[in-house]
Amino acid sequence: MYRFLLSRQWVILTLVALLLIPTMIRLGIWQMHRYETRTARNQLVADALAAKPVPVQRLTSPGHTVTDDERYHRVTAKGRFDTGDEVVVRRRTNSDDEVGYHVLTPFVLDDGKVLLVNRGWIPADSPSQTTFPKIPAPPRGEVTVTGRLMPDETTEASGIKNLQGLPDRQIMLINSEQEAQRLDARVLGGYIAQTAPEPKGDAPELLGNPGNEDAALNYAYAIQWWLFSAGVPVGWVILVRRETRERNKQQESADDTAPAEPTPV
Repeated sequence: MYRFLLSRQWVILTLVALLLIPTMIRLGIWQMHRYETRTARNQLVADALAAKPVPVQRLTSPGHTVTDDERYHRVTAKGRFDTGDEVVVRRRTNSDDEVGYHVLTPFVLDDGKVLLVNRGWIPADSPSQTTFPKIPAPPRGEVTVTGRLMPDETTEASGIKNLQGLPDRQIMLINSEQEAQRLDARVLGGYIAQTAPEPKGDAPELLGNPGNEDAALNYAYAIQWWLFSAGVPVGWVILVRRETRERNKQQESADDTAPAEPTPV
């Protein structure tokens, strides 16, 4: 009855089904790992943003690499802005996906160390972005700033190429080691995205809080892949039964149309 399963067509179909089942199971496991990673990241961000601000030098120092556990923690620092060594970071977008710059200003602490402060986004003055833009001035004199601690930017992590030969006082990536060489100063590892004090006139535009990643979508994808894997053998059985019924009907039809045997005299 089931000899047709040994045909070339059915052997290939069966092999494909056997390959799809573990593949879909593996894809479901991968999506579940993505769900767990994103959920942990969202919780980490939420905990960091909810924590009470601490002095920046409790979490970072010159040459320090900001870890994932330290990322997004709110920190405070007391000192003064050094606009003479201010630079802008090219090709950055705001909440409306408009392309402009991030303003990176050295912040000199009371002990002489330097903290890199990303003061926010400003629009580009011209499409070519070859001239240094006009930047709203920060508060003068001694001030206390608050911001989210961020790790150094790298090409590997951001996908942004660190181009050479840029216009004066323009950079592609915020990197404390490179800035330490440029400033010839002791620069704290990482940088902060300023959240306070808010600028006068809403410029530069402060960077928004990091959003939550859609972990629930990965969970739904995992369940979907596992349902697909369970549906493959069910579908295979349905196809086998349908093929069996059609072959039985064909056999019955052939039997009905076959000529009757002659009656013996």
